[in-house]
Amino acid sequence: MFTVHTVESAPAASRRLIAETVKHQGYLPEAVALLAESPELLSTFLKASGTFGASTLDPLAQEVVIMTMATRNGCHLCVAMHTARLSALAADPDLIADLRAGTPVGDPRLEALRQFTLRILATAGAVDDGEVAEFVDAGFTPRNALEVVLGIGTYTMSTLANRLVRAPLDEPLKAFA
Repeated sequence: MFTVHTVESAPAASRRLIAETVKHQGYLPEAVALLAESPELLSTFLKASGTFGASTLDPLAQEVVIMTMATRNGCHLCVAMHTARLSALAADPDLIADLRAGTPVGDPRLEALRQFTLRILATAGAVDDGEVAEFVDAGFTPRNALEVVLGIGTYTMSTLANRLVRAPLDEPLKAFA
């Protein structure tokens, strides 16, 4: 149903995005080739992902939010991709396994973040003041609470789009499936 685009076949507005991805990744991930059908979606996701990456949440905390979204939404590609990222960050293997399983993690700070992410989703953002206070007491800030929302929005977009286009695992990610 969806076309696996190349730089040549992609809509004009996606061509630069594909070229930049190839330059950054060293290859064209098939998910990007598929999402290139919509330059608007691809551009928005890449920009939002970069913005989330520049947030004040540390890289490990960002990955907790992303993996929480990936497992919740059943995106096998995102789980593999972010397992690779967690491995590159030298994350504890137990943390990775727990995040992949969607089960509580051993680090209390990161578990508070995982629970806060799930609570935002469960309440459509109507998290009560006590839960926000618990999140802050775990070592986060009110700014971080809003950055969790940014991560949820960004990775809702990618997990749903990847599932819609049935994005497969690229060869470099198969070891992390």
